Amino acid sequence: MAQIRVFSVLMFLLFATVAIGQSDDEPAIWKHDVKKVSETEYELRFSATIFKDWYIYSQYTAEGGSMPSEFEYEGAGVDYELLGKTTESKTYKKHTEVFDVEETFFKEKAVFTQRIKLLNPEFKQFKVNLFYQICKEVCIPKDVVFEISLDGSTFVSQEQAIDARSLEMTKALKLDLKNKELLNQGSELRSSDTSNFWMVFGLGFLGGLIALLTPCVFPLIPLTVSFFTKQSSTKSKGITNAILYGFFIVLIYFLLSLPFHLFDSIDSQILNTIATNIWLNIFFFVIFVFFAFSFFGYYELTLPNSWANKMDAASAKVGGVFGIFFMALTLAIVSFSCTGPILGGLLGSTALAQGSVATNLSFGMTGFGLALALPFALFALFPAWLNSLPKSGGWMTTVKVTLGFLELALAFKFLSNADLVGNWGLFKREIFIGIWIILFVLLALYLFGIFRFPHDGPKQRLKLGRKIAGLGSVAFVVYLVLGLTNVTNLKLLSGFPPPDFYSIVETKSDCPLGLDCFKDFDEGLAFAQAENKPIVLDFTGWACVNCRKMEENVWSDSRIYSLLKEEYVLISLYVDDRKALSKNDQFDFQYESGRVKTIETIGQKWGTFQTINFNAASQPYYVLLSPDLKLLNSATQYTDIEAYETWLKSGLEKHLLSMH
Repeated sequence: MAQIRVFSVLMFLLFATVAIGQSDDEPAIWKHDVKKVSETEYELRFSATIFKDWYIYSQYTAEGGSMPSEFEYEGAGVDYELLGKTTESKTYKKHTEVFDVEETFFKEKAVFTQRIKLLNPEFKQFKVNLFYQICKEVCIPKDVVFEISLDGSTFVSQEQAIDARSLEMTKALKLDLKNKELLNQGSELRSSDTSNFWMVFGLGFLGGLIALLTPCVFPLIPLTVSFFTKQSSTKSKGITNAILYGFFIVLIYFLLSLPFHLFDSIDSQILNTIATNIWLNIFFFVIFVFFAFSFFGYYELTLPNSWANKMDAASAKVGGVFGIFFMALTLAIVSFSCTGPILGGLLGSTALAQGSVATNLSFGMTGFGLALALPFALFALFPAWLNSLPKSGGWMTTVKVTLGFLELALAFKFLSNADLVGNWGLFKREIFIGIWIILFVLLALYLFGIFRFPHDGPKQRLKLGRKIAGLGSVAFVVYLVLGLTNVTNLKLLSGFPPPDFYSIVETKSDCPLGLDCFKDFDEGLAFAQAENKPIVLDFTGWACVNCRKMEENVWSDSRIYSLLKEEYVLISLYVDDRKALSKNDQFDFQYESGRVKTIETIGQKWGTFQTINFNAASQPYYVLLSPDLKLLNSATQYTDIEAYETWLKSGLEKHLLSMH
């Protein structure tokens, strides 16, 4: 089978996508100096002191490899010209298996030199932008701006100014809220985040349990436990070593999530931007399809064999506690062909869940490692249980193929996200459900032995477990068909299919559940003032799973539905809508710090609106307002029917009291 080393590439691409933040300790310190060569010629020198074990790629590293360093000289060709190319100090070369090229890089120190010749004698100050990549265990894209003053004078920065129209639109985006202290009185935000963390932990644990049933992991359980119990001097020592082995498995998978914490950003909208990025969702779709076909047996995903060999040799050489750690690391490497796609699914789930991607991933990876480690500890404590384990066989191949179909189903969720956010109109609700029906019909046909995949063994009589799984797939297909024909509302899948109003069939309303809603705040506010009705301000998103769950499971309740329809004015603002604003509505928004952000899309406008007025950036996020912009209750997020009904009724009572 083809040996496809894709994991390192996947992690690199994902890091390159999300690494927009800066860590507190910069791994490279830059400085520059200017040397006057003649009246019109100068030599610019840019140098970096690189921290130990970090390295920076050259401008001239091999094509098809890592991102090279790149200089951008502002004003070049107009006020001055570049004399030759930017030269470099001593570099090193090393072959990388990830891209299969020889790459050129700096370590400890990097120096770049560029000569320039003035075309404008009065020209004295300009900027040079450097874009580069610095790596250790992970690679982080960086940029540096050098402020060059040729005569040694203090550099005068040109502050970005915004026009009067943008200033007015910036002011208009800020609300004069009353009772703003109510925002911080609710506990819903903290509880919602916590529940998301444990949900991802549960998904990780479930993924680890599934991974145990795969042919890369299951046969290792009795072998590894027997090794510890037989090779140790005493039974208690063997049990201790097996438990320690399990602990290190959990630790290793937790440590794999830590690099993601390097990429936290001070931009409150960045997590939403990443999770709803069209190209990132398409990237996830392609990767998940790739994973699925590896489970179908068309190729195998493996890490380099040398990694496993080195870890195995290290465990034998070191021995003791460190030897057990390297044994656990060896397990993580050799089982990657089965665990890798499952971990990819877990990574995708963290992008769909609300809250911090890095924290979600840590919870999920810890849950995965715990489920993977439990058998080694439990069977070491109770070795007689080993006799009750089923024998390895074709059933494990069935598990892998089933996982492949589940990976495909999840892949189309990411493609649907891209379609919703991009407003393409390609994957309407009926098309999405139809694709899932086809996938699970194919799964049922496979489970009943109608067709086979390349790595299936000889055809045998169907066992009871496979028949039950096949019937389960058929039952799920029936459930999807009933949802497609509107016999049921698919509550079990809330958040996965597109919303019900995103339909091939023309609907009376483009709002959830056919409610009347406004998708522009000013229009909704004007209507609320005319009708003297309170407002439910709904910050939502096309790709927001919890938003769909709230709409389909909570808003659909008759008590909630009647309150939203009859007593409130609903304003739904989509913070991930990538549809461009008209040229007249685009503007430069200026924060209090002076930073300027160009507002070009509907989502950017409402995301910024949410941040500056309510100091929040997650969805769903609900606010109750009176027509005169008085907060009627604390903000709330993902919750249940009873709590949401109490919240709505409390806000309505306060509004009615204020009228008398």
